[in-house]
Amino acid sequence: MKYALIILSFITGLTTKAQDCDYAQKFTDSLGTYRATADYVMTEKNFAGKSAYVFFSLVNSSGTPILKLQNIQKSGDFIKANCFDANSRIYLQLENGKIVTLLHTKEETCGTMMRVEEENKYTRFLSGNFLFIQGGMDDLKTSPVSLLRVKYSTEVVDYIIKKELTSELTGKSYQPARYFLEYLKCIED
Repeated sequence: MKYALIILSFITGLTTKAQDCDYAQKFTDSLGTYRATADYVMTEKNFAGKSAYVFFSLVNSSGTPILKLQNIQKSGDFIKANCFDANSRIYLQLENGKIVTLLHTKEETCGTMMRVEEENKYTRFLSGNFLFIQGGMDDLKTSPVSLLRVKYSTEVVDYIIKKELTSELTGKSYQPARYFLEYLKCIED
């Protein structure tokens, strides 16, 4: 039940789109400052009773820019685990041909899986934080993204990034290709 409440609160939080630097979290304490944009649908796939969603959120933690990737999968069948480890990477291919690489923060995680009896489905939730390499943020400000490649610990998965996406999950319209062009300003100092 605890996991069901966590997933429910996460999905409810998706209804607020990060627009004009609306932050899901923003605070300052004795350890520093923290700003995080709301979750943004980058890609989703619904086919044959299975669904998969990838969300991005940008974070500034005491001056360190971070990309948070969240992957949610649902299926009536058991879902194999994809994990993040020290070798995990995100590769973003831009429409201008450049490729931007982000490094995982080295916290090994395989996420959480739970059975949602009301839906008669399994749900797997994986989240990871990735750091920008020097110059990467500048490149992301120059061109839309066309391809997302995620290097998990055991496999590499490519996601085609659409110019426009109407989410079946939230019912809202997103422009994933322009995500960094629109929202990187939200975490710059």
